[in-house]
Amino acid sequence: MAMYKGAASEAGRAMHLKKKREKALEELELRKKRIEEELKLSTMENKFAAHYDAVEQQLKSSTIGLVTLDEMKAKQEDVVKERERQLAQRQQERELQRQREIQKKREQQERQRRQIAALSFKLDDDEEEEEEEEEKDYDEEKEEVKEKAEVKENEEMKEKEETKEKEEAKEKE
Repeated sequence: MAMYKGAASEAGRAMHLKKKREKALEELELRKKRIEEELKLSTMENKFAAHYDAVEQQLKSSTIGLVTLDEMKAKQEDVVKERERQLAQRQQERELQRQREIQKKREQQERQRRQIAALSFKLDDDEEEEEEEEEKDYDEEKEEVKEKAEVKENEEMKEKEETKEKEEAKEKE
């Protein structure tokens, strides 16, 4: 690439814009990869997975002898709810992993900014504003994850209460 010839201040501005473009391209590539991974995982499981119904298998292994229709339905509901909890927990773990990756990236950027600030007397206001916006976005995402976790916990508590009530009703009968 040809070198920029002109005033030093213009060269600095050109370098700043170049870095900004590179940063935007990197973020775009990360987003593309993340989307591709999500799509690839969902389609591969659907296309080539052997038919293995974990719910059905667990139900078969937990059922011994003859049981009434009501008991069978209750066990089936419990097994399905347990499977849903496991899937929700896996999803939550993925979200937490993604949040950790974002946090590591932010920490690395912060370290780089500190190193640059220690070496340079000039602070770029544009970069600081961008970092503040990123921090706000991160905080919002973090709040969303917390809210989702609270909702899931509430649902699990309700399900546990319902199962206890069903068991108590069966014992009374």
